Parts: sequence; C-alpha cells; structure tokens
Amino acid sequence: MTSQVNSTAEQADHAKPADSAAASQTGPTPAEGQHEAGTGKETRQLDRVIIRFAGDSGDGMQLTGDRFTSETASFGNDLSTLPNFPAEIRAPAGTLPGVSSFQLHFADHDILTPGDAPDVLVAMNPAALKANVGDLPAGAVLIVNTDEFTKRPMAKVGYATSPLEDGSLEAFQVHGVPLTTLTVEALKDFGLSRKEAERSKNMFALGLLSWMYHRPTEGTEAYLRKKFAKKPQLAQANVTAFRAGWNFGETTEDFAVSYEVAPASSAFKAGVYRNISGNLALAYGLVAASVQAELPLFLGSYPITPASDILHELSRHKNFGVRSFQAEDEIAGIGAALGAAFGGSLAVTTTSGPGVALKSETIGLAVSLELPLVVVDIQRGGPSTGLPTKTEQADLLQAMYGRNGEAPVPIVAPSTPADCFDAALEAARIALVYRTPVFLLSDGYLANGSEPWRVPDVEGLPDLRVRFASGPNHELADGSRVFWPYKRDAVTLARPWAVPGTAGLEHRIGGIEKQDGSGNISYDPANHELMVRTRQAKIDGVAVEDVRVDDPGGARVLVLGWGSTYGPIAAAVRRLRGEGVALAQAHLRHLNPFPANLGEVLASYERVVIPEMNLGQLATLIRAKYAIDARSHTQVNGMPFKAEELANALKEAINA
Repeated sequence: MTSQVNSTAEQADHAKPADSAAASQTGPTPAEGQHEAGTGKETRQLDRVIIRFAGDSGDGMQLTGDRFTSETASFGNDLSTLPNFPAEIRAPAGTLPGVSSFQLHFADHDILTPGDAPDVLVAMNPAALKANVGDLPAGAVLIVNTDEFTKRPMAKVGYATSPLEDGSLEAFQVHGVPLTTLTVEALKDFGLSRKEAERSKNMFALGLLSWMYHRPTEGTEAYLRKKFAKKPQLAQANVTAFRAGWNFGETTEDFAVSYEVAPASSAFKAGVYRNISGNLALAYGLVAASVQAELPLFLGSYPITPASDILHELSRHKNFGVRSFQAEDEIAGIGAALGAAFGGSLAVTTTSGPGVALKSETIGLAVSLELPLVVVDIQRGGPSTGLPTKTEQADLLQAMYGRNGEAPVPIVAPSTPADCFDAALEAARIALVYRTPVFLLSDGYLANGSEPWRVPDVEGLPDLRVRFASGPNHELADGSRVFWPYKRDAVTLARPWAVPGTAGLEHRIGGIEKQDGSGNISYDPANHELMVRTRQAKIDGVAVEDVRVDDPGGARVLVLGWGSTYGPIAAAVRRLRGEGVALAQAHLRHLNPFPANLGEVLASYERVVIPEMNLGQLATLIRAKYAIDARSHTQVNGMPFKAEELANALKEAINA
C-alpha cells in the first residue's frame, strides 16, 4: 500500500526529528493482549498511518475512534486525533450534515497533527463516503459497508448510481464489507432484535481495523464489559462483534495484508504516559493548581459545547476538595465563581464564546474587585451560536477588549491537548499572584483532540501557595492601625486577599470605583485615573517567560503563531526546511501581556507571517503594538489548518 509509506515531500509532520532517536529516551511500552496473525498473511511495516472512521452521528464513530486511539496509545505510538461531529444530538440519518467522523494519525516517531488526508477511510454509509472521499489521496484504502449502499440511502446524498460499481472509486483500494449483515449474523444467538444487533457494527469495524494494524484488544474488551456492566448480555454482544471483526480480517481473502507500526519509543522522554484530551488535561491542571495552592477549587459553570466536559470531569473530583456548581445560566455561573474567589477559593468558570459575552460584566467586576478568577474559554465557530462543534480562534479580541471601560485581563493560550495541563497551572499562577481574572483560551480542536501526555512528577509542579491578609496593614495619622484592601504589593501591585469573617479585616467591596488604598467609594477624577493606570500597570507587569525562537540559522522570515495552530505551523515549517527553506518559528503562550522580548524578536526578521483561525486578530494586535507589517494567513472554516496547505501559503509569503 504505497500511500502509507512515509514521504517527507507528502506529509511534512511525518518527518523524524534529528534528535528523536536519543538512546537515553524510553517511552511507553506495548501493552499485552495483541493477537498475532496465524494464517500466513503478509505483514508490512509502516512508520505512520492516518485512519478516519466516518458514519452517521448515531453509528458510534467517536466511540470507535476513541477505543482505537486508546489501544494505540497503550501500544506506545505517538498519535494525534481529530474528532469531527455535528452539533445536533441526533442529526438526520443518512444525510451529509449528519456525518460524524474521527481521524487518528499514529506513528513510530514524533508527529504534530492528525494528518492532512486519511490513508484509510472506513465509510459506514453513502453519506460518510460522499462527505469524505474528496480528502482521500490516490491509492488510499477504502473500507465500505456495502449493506447501506441501497437505492434510498444513495439517493439521499445524490448518488444516481452506486459509486461501488460506476468506476468512480478506481483510484482507491476498495474493500466492500457487509458490516451490518456480518454483525447481525455474529450476534444471532443473543436474542437481540435486528436493530439492536446492528448497533454493534461499529465494534465489528473496530475489530477489523484492530486486526489490520495489530492493535491490542484486551483493553477494548475490558472497556466494553465495564461500560455495559449493568447489561451483561449487551456487553458480551459488543465483545462478540469486536472479536468477529478481528476474525473476519484474519480469515477473509479480501484482506491479504496486515500492517505494523512500531512503538515511538525514541519520540518520548522517559516517564509514565497516558492518552489525554485537551479538556481532560485542562481539568487535571485546575485540580493540580488547587492542590499546589492549598486552596479549594470552585467551578461555577453552565454547560456549553465544547467546554462541558470540564464541568463533567471536575464534578468527579470531590476527593480533592473540588466543588462544582452547575448554574442556571452563564451569568449565575461566573457570579458564583467570583463569590467563591471573594471567599478564598481558587475560582474557575468555563464556557465558550457566546458565554463569554454573557459573562463580560462580571469579568469587569472581577477586574475592579481585583480578585483571582480563571475564565476558561473553549473557542468555537461564531458569531452567535455559530458552529458549536467546530473550532476557531476568533475570541482573542473579545478576551482582550470585550468589557466596558479599561478592564485589562491577562490571556494564556495552550498549544496542544497535553499543554492544556500546564496552561491551566499558568493561568492559576497569574490569577493568584496578581489578584486578577485571567483568560485561558483553548479551542474545540484542542479540547476534543488527544495525544500522549507524560504524567508530571508532582515534586516538579510549581508552588502556588498564597498568603491571605491576617491583620491591619496601614497606620492612620492618629496612630491606629486599620486594614486597607487596596494597599498594594510593591512588586506585583496586587492588593491583599482578605477572607470574609477575619476579625479586623472588614472592608467595602463592589463595582463602583475605589479610593486608592482605603477602598472607599471615590468619584475623584485624579483617583480614577490613578486606579485605571495602576490596574493596567499590574497586568503589564505580569512576569511571563520570553518567547523562544526556533531558527535554523539564516532565516529572513518568522512564522508566529498562538494556541492550537502550533502543530500545523510546526509541521509546515518542517516540510519547508526539508526543502531547504530557512524559516524561523515562534509560538506565543502569553497574549496579554506579550513576552518582554517579543518586539526585539520581531524586529530581527525581514518578514513576519501569522497564521490564525480567524480574520487576523493576533496580527492586528502585533501591528498595533510593534508597528511592523505582519502578514496574516487566515482560515475560518471550522477545521484546523492542513500542514500541506499552510506550507504552500508560507512559501508564497516568503517569495512575495
């Protein structure tokens, strides 16, 4: 299958980095439970594969992809995933808008993206085929559920004749498999109705692909028995369908070759690894921050795609002192969180773009009160309700300026699913040290995507402990000592954090302007100017790491990114460097304030190109602050950049 042989010219992020084979590095080891082929079929070695499962939103494609991913992670491959599904709970069956897919890229070396184009497409019906066949390169493997290619399902998506018979798929290696029929036959002794039995066809497909790529199987079988523990018959039926798919691959003559992708041991530093999604990593990071701060974690939230998983996950961790509150709306959620911050908790609220709009008044109140609050925005396509399940980076300017008055807020953005853990710790650090609300800008691509994550050593996590005010801090002219809530730290400009109920620390609180120091209500013009400039100076003075530049030497062009564009940008840069193009790359975690050395870095290059999944929001900020002619390359189609397309765009920018 030549389409699966790695080629630097075809897939930039499949290239093995020069330092990836360090002998001292050891990564995850293969899990037990992998079946061995015993029929004498040929086994070919591959260094990477991109698989996409596609079907109706009710066909279980996300579960299928997730299970294949989990087994691939346990086997020790590096991986990256791209779930893609409709916003509706149950989209219209058999239609193009109802197609759900899950793409997985796994390899024996370091990779950066879920891949541009699938080497293998599993299409459960005509709609899945039509929605995805355009992404397939010539020579790709196409596994089709032939049972669904009847007149009515094909007519729904505009097929006048069967694509399996009209020659339109000649460029691909097509395997027609009656997945539904085979699944029903395998489960005939379970006493299930045909409809109930058909639901397990995704497990049959998973078993077939598990055989085809030598994936472990014990983990999936254990998962199914646990998932359906209250319905043992259903659990065993799914296990049986899974095994039937594996056995079909082993015995059928249609699949003469299976494939092996070795573990990516040289791509990982020594340590314990697990597969993790961005939202799960973010939730773990928040829990870790509360433990390191020795503060209870309070989440005030309202369910919204794609942020809801954080609420679901944090609700499971009461043993760590986490209190999760599902409010009646977005405003109540952040109001409760801000109240918890006033009470001495590490306070968090989670949402997406539409929710940020509703929370903006309370974020402004948090700026005025100068209380620590982490605002997690998992960005999605907008405006308004927009594209709930698709990704975008278009909330940057909303996070930066979306409040009345001068209300500056630090902004932190993770770059990969695993990096969401560290970004959560960083957002908590800034909030606690500087007594300010902080935006954490993730997005749907990071939130739902997954990759291997090295479980950190607890001893290496930052110390986030804070000191609460314990007594009076100001002496009046008459010699008496009182508590001033806005008497600031000389270095951080943070005000003291006083826990309600502490004797002697009574003070006023509210959104009306405060007098510097005392916190009394003040309408004095000079005082207001002082407070506005002080709040801005506090944010400008937030200590952040310098931006690091990856420059091979001699580069005239710098590619600058932020957030989830890291993987596609790095993959595109690898591609161009492989072609002999000298290109530098830098990526921003801190978007407000910018790193102190950013201006110097930008000035050292003739040209700066900024790819973004918006219409140029970071580029606008960069142009305004540094007066350089930053060039935008933008995309707002609800999907992440493809490395090949981005490489071509960067090449054009370089040659322009």
